[in-house]
Amino acid sequence: MAKRKQMVVVTGGAGFLGSHLCDRFVNDGFKVICIDNLITGNLKNIKHLLKDKNFNWMRHDVSKEIKVAGPVDCVLHFASPASPVDYLAYPIPTLKVGSLGTHNALGLAKLKKARFLLASTSEVYGDPQEHPQKETYWGHVNPIGPRGVYDEAKRFAEAITLAYHRYHKIDTKIVRIFNTYGPRMRIEDGRVVPNFIYQAMHNKSLTVYGTGKQTRSFCFYSDLIEGIVRLLFSKIHGPVNIGNADEFTILQFAKLVLKVSDTKSKIVYKKLPTDDPRQRQPDISLAKKHLKWRPKVKLEEGLVETFSWFQENVD
Repeated sequence: MAKRKQMVVVTGGAGFLGSHLCDRFVNDGFKVICIDNLITGNLKNIKHLLKDKNFNWMRHDVSKEIKVAGPVDCVLHFASPASPVDYLAYPIPTLKVGSLGTHNALGLAKLKKARFLLASTSEVYGDPQEHPQKETYWGHVNPIGPRGVYDEAKRFAEAITLAYHRYHKIDTKIVRIFNTYGPRMRIEDGRVVPNFIYQAMHNKSLTVYGTGKQTRSFCFYSDLIEGIVRLLFSKIHGPVNIGNADEFTILQFAKLVLKVSDTKSKIVYKKLPTDDPRQRQPDISLAKKHLKWRPKVKLEEGLVETFSWFQENVD
């Protein structure tokens, strides 16, 4: 008898990162079930997969019970609004998908005896007082600020994931994702990469908040996906930072977008949003040591590809 193909369930699979994960697993010979309620996901991201016999998608809110027939080998929980614009527009669904959604995804993994990977975030570190941030850092988060609906949902998700590992012996993984960019980002999602690209494409002024001295570390999507897959099949159960350790100020990044886009846009300054982190840089020692992973794509190289995709796919 032919060996059964492993089944992977990806929640939030029609989103930016979720759809790239679906691509990766289908290309690697897995069967994939993509679950998404399309609040922020988009069917265009998975349209090319819909005719593939190894891919299925179901429209479902994972804050409600998840039912999947047959064996499941891996559950990757990526469902959640992931940008300030989105989680401020959907604060309660964000809290529910981080709590009830994670509980339901873990329940599916427990029922199917599957390994489980949670998409967490560098936002669990809040406005960090440790720099760069290691996985051992507990964070500096305002739980009742406007960003708290996302930050605390992810912090709870991490807590329940490790509780399932300790109590139910589920094989769990937690990836703390730092700023990631690339094709399939939503142009209107409010994050700095699509914001700047949209403004540059339309010769509008690039909006820098505060002085522009706050820092971010940008990881290209293909590097991140590779790190996630390596983590999924590793023996690590706790959180692992996956991101690019090259740190840039927002002002430096804006100037690089101007260079890549060859636009006549200017830079304008506006007030810094509430609880916006002043610095963000991952310590990726753990990923380097245990996953043999490090990012390969330089920021300018990735920006060129991302800008080209937006030009071809976004009106």
